[in-house]
Amino acid sequence: MTRVFEELAAWRAERRALRRAGVTLGLVPTMGALHEAHLSLVRRSRAENDRTVVTIFVNPTQFNDPDDLAKYPRTPDADLDALRGEGVDFVLIPSDADLYRDGFHYRVVETEDSKSLEGACRPGHFDGVLTVVLKLLQLAAADRAYFGEKDWQQLQLVRGMVDAFFVPTEIVACETVREADGLAMSSRNRRLSPPDRARAPQLYRVLTSAASAEDAAQRLRDAGFAVDYVEDRGGRRLAAARLGGVRLIDNVPLK
Repeated sequence: MTRVFEELAAWRAERRALRRAGVTLGLVPTMGALHEAHLSLVRRSRAENDRTVVTIFVNPTQFNDPDDLAKYPRTPDADLDALRGEGVDFVLIPSDADLYRDGFHYRVVETEDSKSLEGACRPGHFDGVLTVVLKLLQLAAADRAYFGEKDWQQLQLVRGMVDAFFVPTEIVACETVREADGLAMSSRNRRLSPPDRARAPQLYRVLTSAASAEDAAQRLRDAGFAVDYVEDRGGRRLAAARLGGVRLIDNVPLK
């Protein structure tokens, strides 16, 4: 049976009981609007831990655009149905007031790698991401936490933060899950119009076939994408581009 916690005090009491029982716990942090990629993280966690907790929290501090926050899809009933169907043990749904009782006066700021790519396009984004992830890691006190490789820059920053602050949770990276046509699964995909959804898989195809990042960027522009960046870094080709106002990100390993 899936147990849902909305009060942090009740969850903390449950977590203490789990620790006394000596069970292992996996954490899957999400912003809801769940799809198959999220559920693949859940399955990985359930396979590797005695219990799994999924958090659902649309984190306001990582949105630099209030309109983007307002349009972010929210499907709480469907999310809970999906998690129950996967046999998730616990779902934690904290409120803004509980997670940010300090008013975001205290925050995690990374001073180098967070300033480029997504950080350059979305000022303050990673301050919000790292702050909320640290809060969730502390609340879950999990043995392992599961993150998708689609958000590659985020994954590397979370790993760095965990190392810097001696957080004992192991960060487990999981491969990007794609639609049959190659589009990386994302909650934002449901906001694409039918014509833009048909064009969106070109992002993946171009990233995997272009001779250089510059070539990929130009080919995407020619295909009607508004390109924020395409850059080769650390053995990956990372990109962000927009179709009809919907922002898509992806990355692939370099050959």
